Amino acid sequence: MKQSTYDTESGGREKALLVSLVTDQVKRSGADPAHSLEELASLADTAGVAVIDAILQNLAVPDNKYFVGKGKAQEIRERAEESGATTAIFDQELSGAQVRNLEELLDLKIIDRTQLILDIFAGRAKTREGILQVELAQLTYLLPRLSGHGKNLSRLGGGIGTRGPGETKLETDRRHIRRRITELKRQLEDVTAHRNLHRERRRKVGAVQVALVGYTNAGKSSLLRQLTDADVLAEDKLFATLDPTSRSLTLPSGKEIVITDTVGFIQNLPHDLVAAFRATLEEAAEADLLLHVVDASSPMRERQMAVVDEVLGELGAGSKPMLIVYNKIDLDNEYTRNMLVGGPDTIKVSAFDPVHMESLKEAIEDRILGEAAIFRIPASRGDLAALAYRVGEVVSQQAEDDELLLTVRLNAADMEKSGRPLGAYRVTISPSIAEHNEGDQHEGIGYREF
Repeated sequence: MKQSTYDTESGGREKALLVSLVTDQVKRSGADPAHSLEELASLADTAGVAVIDAILQNLAVPDNKYFVGKGKAQEIRERAEESGATTAIFDQELSGAQVRNLEELLDLKIIDRTQLILDIFAGRAKTREGILQVELAQLTYLLPRLSGHGKNLSRLGGGIGTRGPGETKLETDRRHIRRRITELKRQLEDVTAHRNLHRERRRKVGAVQVALVGYTNAGKSSLLRQLTDADVLAEDKLFATLDPTSRSLTLPSGKEIVITDTVGFIQNLPHDLVAAFRATLEEAAEADLLLHVVDASSPMRERQMAVVDEVLGELGAGSKPMLIVYNKIDLDNEYTRNMLVGGPDTIKVSAFDPVHMESLKEAIEDRILGEAAIFRIPASRGDLAALAYRVGEVVSQQAEDDELLLTVRLNAADMEKSGRPLGAYRVTISPSIAEHNEGDQHEGIGYREF
């Protein structure tokens, strides 16, 4: 069945037909095939492909040989001949055998959703780490499907100078890819160790880390630009930015934190990609606070939020403190007008409204700086006073004989980072009657460990 009519003005770009299979399992899941096709069209546009038309097929289960069935495959070939399309992009993941069979029957380049996303990532990666991660994901995806890309084997460039008597090109390519995967993993281990070193340094100095997470094109990069004046690309395309960007953000109290923009999520995000980008995505798992950025104007925002929660759960970041940021409320449509009321852990903003950005900074500060705590510190311990100013907001400071009484707003995570040196001096009753000796652990007399 024909789903919709697309712009046939290709402007010299590669022309493609979109194909989606709706199975009984998809129907039971409640997913919206039409929206998934629209998203696939956006992915194709991001990859520089002109979408000519889209075809939807209903089957109880995928056809083992042709995925959509031989009859529908022949219809796709006729549609391609009529429209001049040279590529068929499938909204689901195909096996190597299905790719090979469809190539032979359709005489078209066959691309599935996973391969399309990987190609976009390959074009977006700029840093050494990003390039390594994308190549690893591509090769991991390609290896079990190698026999399904018979017409495109020459693109691999594998096996040169390594062929032996009796070896086929396919076997040699597999050996080449396995060796390259091993080398990429080794290089990424070095990069990961370097990244972990930076994280450890941030922990030692008590730096608070905030991570922007969310569905692709929700406006995370725009928020980072407006909050920190960061020179990062903000474009209305899927996966406009790929490599994580960290910037310093000064909160209204003067406290500085580190805020990181992470790669956007998407439904059916390739598992190979999640695995390859685990080191980068761990920025979310290591963060003290997650800003879950939601496109308030999207008709699929509920589903998109669920996808983000699923991926965060896979990364072990599902229980992190989170502030949901409904972005793009300036786009006046039925979806923003009917937006959820929200709650104490939500805020509605437009990234281009300076007043909203100040409100967002205050909301971040409210969640980072917890309840006020009082510390009785020897006046000679200037290092502890400096630590208090660094990890929290000092509300008041009072000198009493040879001691300093500091009232500090900070959360449990900040206290944890400061360690025993500061936590040992926390007063648990009124400072005017508290008696404290370092090492005294009587509950309610001097202090308690935070």
